[in-house]
Amino acid sequence: MKEFVFLLLLLTEGSCRTRSSWCELGCECRGDLKFTICSRALLTQLPSRVAPGTELLDLSDNYISVIPKSSFSKNRKLRVLLLQNNNISVVEEGGFSQLEFLLKLDLSWNQISTLNEGFSVGLTSLRELQLSHNRLTSLDTLIFTHLDGLQRLNLTSNAIQTIQVRSFSSMSTLRQLHLEDNRLSSLKSGIFSMLRSLEVLNLAGNQIREMEITVFKPLVSLTLLNLANNHLSTLSFKTFQSIHTYSTHILLERNPWNCECDLQRLFRKLRTIQRLFLDDYYNLTCEAPPVLQDYRLMDVDSELCIAETVTVLIITVTVVITVLAAMLMGERKRKKKKKKQHWTQQGELSDESDY
Repeated sequence: MKEFVFLLLLLTEGSCRTRSSWCELGCECRGDLKFTICSRALLTQLPSRVAPGTELLDLSDNYISVIPKSSFSKNRKLRVLLLQNNNISVVEEGGFSQLEFLLKLDLSWNQISTLNEGFSVGLTSLRELQLSHNRLTSLDTLIFTHLDGLQRLNLTSNAIQTIQVRSFSSMSTLRQLHLEDNRLSSLKSGIFSMLRSLEVLNLAGNQIREMEITVFKPLVSLTLLNLANNHLSTLSFKTFQSIHTYSTHILLERNPWNCECDLQRLFRKLRTIQRLFLDDYYNLTCEAPPVLQDYRLMDVDSELCIAETVTVLIITVTVVITVLAAMLMGERKRKKKKKKQHWTQQGELSDESDY
C-alpha cells in the first residue's frame, strides 16, 4: 500500500511539472491546461508560454502595451481572451487574426485611440467585444468589417464624436450596442441602417442635440432606446413615429427640455402610440423658459397650454374686434359720404328749378 501511495505521489509530481512548464512565471494553469490565469502577474508583454489547448486566457490587470501581429497563432482554440485594465495603446493589424473560435474579447480599460482596418480580421465567431473606457474618437467604416456574428458591442466611456455611415454595416446579428458616455452631438440617418437585430441601443450621457428623422427607422427589433442625459431640448414626432417595433421602451430624463406648449402636444401624441413606452416621462424636468426651470414637465403642461390658448384667444378676439370696428367705421364713412353726395345733388337740382 505504501509503495502504491509513493508511486502515485511521483506521478502527480511529474504531472505538475509538465503542466507548470506551460505557464509563464506568475501565471496559473487549470483544468487540464484549458484555463490560463495570468491576472496581476506584472506582465509587460504577452506571455511566451501558453498551452496550445488553452480556451480561456486571462491577462487582465497587467502592463501590456502592444498586441503584435499574429500574437496568438499558437493558441487557436481560445474562446475567451481577457485583456482589460492594461496599458494597451497599439493593436497591430491582424493581431487577433488566428482566433477563429474566439467568442469573447475584452479590451476595456486600456489606452486605445485608433483601430486599423485589420483589427477584426479572423474574429468571425466573436459574440462579445468589450472596448469600453478607451480613447476612441471616431468609428471608421472598416474596423468592424469581419464581425459578422457579433451580438454585443460595448463602446462606453470613450471620446467618440463621429460615426461613419457604414461603421456597423456587417453587424446584422448585433443585439446590444452601448455608446453611453461619449461625445456624440448628432445622429445622422444611416448609421444604424444594418442593425435589424438590435434590441438595446444605449446613447445616454452624450451631447446629442439633434437627430435626423429616419435615424431609428431600420431598428425593427429595438426594445430599449436610452437617450437620457443628453442635450435635447425638443423632439420631432416623426423621429419616434418611424420606429416600427412591437414594443420599445424609451428613456429621456436629464435633458434640458424647453417646456413650450408644442412640446406638450408632442409628448401627448407620443404617449398615444401604443408600441412606444416613455418609461421616465414623469421624471422629465424643464430647463426653459426660466420661469419653469426645474418644474416637472407633467406638472406644467395643462397650465402652460391653457395659458397659451387663452393668450391666443385674446389676441384673436382683439384682432377680430379691431377688424370689425374698422369695417363698421368704414361703412359709416361710406354712408355719410353717400348721404352728403345725395344732398349735394338735391341742392343742385333745386338751384336749376329756380331758373
